[in-house]
Amino acid sequence: MHVELKNIHKHFGKVHANKDICLNIPSGSIQGVLGENGAGKSTLMKILSGFIQADTGSQIILDGKPVVMHSPADAIRYGIGMLHQDPLDFPPMRILDNFLLGLPGKFFPNQKKAMQDFNALAKEYGFALDPESYVDALTVGERQQLEIMRLLFLGAKILILDEPTTGISAAQKEKLFATLKKLAEQSITIIFVSHKLEDVESLCGQVAVLRAGELVGELKPPYVTAKFIEMMFGKAITLGEKQSLAQTELTLLLDNIALEDARLKIKGVNLEVRAGEVIGLAGMEGSGQDLFMRACAGLARTVGGRIQLKGQDLSGKSYHVFKRKGVNFLPAARLEEALVPGLNLMEHFILAERPAGIFIDQTAGEKLAEERIRAFNIRGAPLSKIESLSGGNQQRAELALLQTPLSLILLEHPTRGLDIESVIYIWSKLKERCAQGSAVIFISSDLDEILQYSDRILVFFAGQVSQPIDASKTNVEQLGQLIGGKGWANYA
Repeated sequence: MHVELKNIHKHFGKVHANKDICLNIPSGSIQGVLGENGAGKSTLMKILSGFIQADTGSQIILDGKPVVMHSPADAIRYGIGMLHQDPLDFPPMRILDNFLLGLPGKFFPNQKKAMQDFNALAKEYGFALDPESYVDALTVGERQQLEIMRLLFLGAKILILDEPTTGISAAQKEKLFATLKKLAEQSITIIFVSHKLEDVESLCGQVAVLRAGELVGELKPPYVTAKFIEMMFGKAITLGEKQSLAQTELTLLLDNIALEDARLKIKGVNLEVRAGEVIGLAGMEGSGQDLFMRACAGLARTVGGRIQLKGQDLSGKSYHVFKRKGVNFLPAARLEEALVPGLNLMEHFILAERPAGIFIDQTAGEKLAEERIRAFNIRGAPLSKIESLSGGNQQRAELALLQTPLSLILLEHPTRGLDIESVIYIWSKLKERCAQGSAVIFISSDLDEILQYSDRILVFFAGQVSQPIDASKTNVEQLGQLIGGKGWANYA
């Protein structure tokens, strides 16, 4: 299906999120949409998929015919489906039940026929999904596969994917790209929204670049990375040299730690983390690094061993005790666990501070919010609702909520979904904390990020934990082998 966007405008109050965007996307092509966080990519795709409506005068034309969509249900009837960065599914339900969501017709669909259709689609695209299993047992990559199948089952001829490689492994990305190429060969139009240069370069046949709500240019292969960066940010950007700080006093001591949950067991973990040090945790999703991280925050109880923070035994203590002792944890699910949808920036900063009395001082709160917004370069105002901010600005807001001083900062995927400029900014702030004596432990699925910012690395595989690996003496290939379960003899 051929897609034409003509003169797309969208205002949110005083913010002009999309400014007169015109874009032609041929049927059966893989169209990249690239831009920094807050460039207007997601707004444009939400307009195309019916989640929001463009301003008067904007036009969406499908196969030469103008269409008007007031909802995602309208969009799917026109053959447009969107796979969001966080799949829109129901984890407590079976895979088959999720597959049938949105299906028009009878209230009780034919389960036998649906099972046959599901298995046929799974076989065609090589997806190993059991329709009787539950969604909460799936990885992010498998949840994406389920959502792609569901949208195709509903009749999608245009698939929009918003940051689909965020939070999935290299193997899962390879599988996703193979699927998208096959779909394009079947005349499905793919719109691939990303901030990752290497992804659009390897997958897309053409790329549109947005900056500050405007379409600043379109490129076709052969691509030049430096040109993409210049178009996205209006300037050249580099990661700079790897920085390591002098590590002094012992901050965290893990002595023969043992952990377990319903799926795996971890035992015999020993680790010393010193002030100013950065420890990166690598591994396939579900390999144990999330459980390990939450144990370091007091959110998961150990079943053996000791946790000491600056010489104090915190084994078995609650998260609130860890927090009072200078441990802060920033989870990956920003709006589900870290921030409060419906509250504005000022209210978040007030809640994060220790109360000075019974009543809230609104004037002081507004002043505090303005200071933090300025210090952390957040694109927003004190009264901006947290959910209205882009992912990069939500992440900056999370960092701005951290207490001072801190002994240990724990972060799950701190730069997930962020462009390169935001990544550099986030890590500059974390390195400032290291210089002030904080230790940092973080999880990332991006091995380049782990190598760039870690001093030492722990690799997780099915509950096994490697010995600490010097980040300066390893590489992506070696880490990839360990993550896949190979070469453990030298590191176990």
